[in-house]
Amino acid sequence: MNALPVPPHFTISACELITQVSTSSGAGGQHVNKTSTKVTLRWNIETSTSIKDNHRERLLHKLANRINKKKELVIHCDQTRSQHKNHQIVREKLVSLLQQSLHKPKKRKATRPTKASVERRLKSKKKRAEIKRNRSSFD
Repeated sequence: MNALPVPPHFTISACELITQVSTSSGAGGQHVNKTSTKVTLRWNIETSTSIKDNHRERLLHKLANRINKKKELVIHCDQTRSQHKNHQIVREKLVSLLQQSLHKPKKRKATRPTKASVERRLKSKKKRAEIKRNRSSFD
């Protein structure tokens, strides 16, 4: 197994990734019962030497619901009947998940509403109030 690049942040060394294979569940007939196609990938975020501390903290916070008690991120894949394809998919899932978690959204700049939009809003409120006022005055 090769090192796993997570561009543009870091590269996870191959020795940190633990891969397990097991039999899949679901449809597939006898093939499912006799071949190990399900791939499970484990990566311990806390003991990893591939990432910086600020990235580690961000990942532990963002992926808290996907990390087990041993601080491992566990990803499974049994989509295809090929162990090799499942292996590729699980690595792609890990890279995608890490990139999404490390992405910092832009800070929103506070803007004021335009004069025209304020006028439109007030006009629609007055129109709605007039409609309601006309409903109730039948004395």
